[in-house]
Amino acid sequence: MGVIAKRSSMTFFSDGVDHYSHRVRIVLAEKGVAVDVLNVDPADKPEDLATLNPYNELPTLVDRELTLYEPNIMMEYLDERFPHPPLLPVYPVERARSRLLMHRIHRDWCSKVDALMAGKEKEATLSKYRKELTESLTAIDGIFAEKPYFMSDDFTLVDCCVAAILWRLPVMGIELQKSKCGNLLAYSERLFRRESFQASLSDAEREMRP
Repeated sequence: MGVIAKRSSMTFFSDGVDHYSHRVRIVLAEKGVAVDVLNVDPADKPEDLATLNPYNELPTLVDRELTLYEPNIMMEYLDERFPHPPLLPVYPVERARSRLLMHRIHRDWCSKVDALMAGKEKEATLSKYRKELTESLTAIDGIFAEKPYFMSDDFTLVDCCVAAILWRLPVMGIELQKSKCGNLLAYSERLFRRESFQASLSDAEREMRP
């Protein structure tokens, strides 16, 4: 007798190109959550999105009566709602450090990633962002010589944020040199080989890398 799939009570309105949506999809895949992922064209959003999210933005996560529309809040909610495997450290000090790393990624990298992915700024501005992002990534190469994940022995929410950005480097016109970023490149491959990461990819994201 065949297994009857239980329909999910959770729906994720996702942008199949956007790194914020991608980081949440990685968490959903890590947790093995039964979820309806709807990859939405940002230029042609479904009407019900505006009724669910006051900002009519992607990504949006709906779990029964709860609607969330900030990616990091979604990630932490999923980690608490589905505790295995844990994606934040147990102890408050370490949890705070992880949250701070996510905040730094947002402040230091995300605006540049957003601009490079959109490609609407002047080329001089985009070149500046490419250079700054490349230098910033090169500067952290050494931390991956010490631990397999981002300042951690375990895969965490921080890695979900970073993985979604690293996957997009070719599209952003960034090529890291193995001589300067060997540890970071090895870390990238560790992330990309994870089953959850492969399962998280949208069709558009699969086309970002050969």
